[in-house]
Amino acid sequence: MKDFITVAIDGPAAAGKSTIAKKVAKILNFTYLDTGAMYRAVTYAVEKAGLNPEIEEESVKVLPGMTIDLKEDGTVLCNGEDVTKVIREPVVSSKVSYIAAMKPIRLALVDMQRALAAAKNVILDGRDIGTYVLPNADVKIFQTASVETRAKRRYDENLEKGIATTLEEIEESVRKRDYIDSHRDFAPLREAEDAVHLDTSNLNIDESVEAVLKIIVEKTGIEVPCH
Repeated sequence: MKDFITVAIDGPAAAGKSTIAKKVAKILNFTYLDTGAMYRAVTYAVEKAGLNPEIEEESVKVLPGMTIDLKEDGTVLCNGEDVTKVIREPVVSSKVSYIAAMKPIRLALVDMQRALAAAKNVILDGRDIGTYVLPNADVKIFQTASVETRAKRRYDENLEKGIATTLEEIEESVRKRDYIDSHRDFAPLREAEDAVHLDTSNLNIDESVEAVLKIIVEKTGIEVPCH
């Protein structure tokens, strides 16, 4: 019998996975592991080192000795530097799919993710959590929304963070990322056969949270604390 519960939430870019996963983790008192932030941190490190994030032979040079620390308050540290905001900038967003498609980098980060999932109740979100990182997860959810909905959500999010982008640029970026993520050779974005499909195009954040909580309860039988 497993000692801990693992929840895998997969889906395309800007589907709101991280936002929902963080809120659900807080309600259930689970640990949220932001896998996307980890790949973004590597992308930032590659860019900072002046290397080309589209070339694997260059990008893997940042791995030896690299540390990525995810704090409970959402702070992301890369080699001791607070990169929480900068990893959400367009320069990183436009390149992270290349980094995420590189097998040596995925293997290094997956080892970190699996070790954490074996030691506590966790919720992870990404592109291949249920299909590759945690194929035996207790709960698998494939969360998606229309391209237009996802682009608008990311646009509004960037406005709140003071990141200057246009809706058109984001929609183009979302479509590009969808293609790259679903066509990469290693662990591409796809819906696990035993995942529950959840389209949040017409759901707000609170409704999406409740939908995910309902799925987790149905799959595990755990009780949800009052929230």
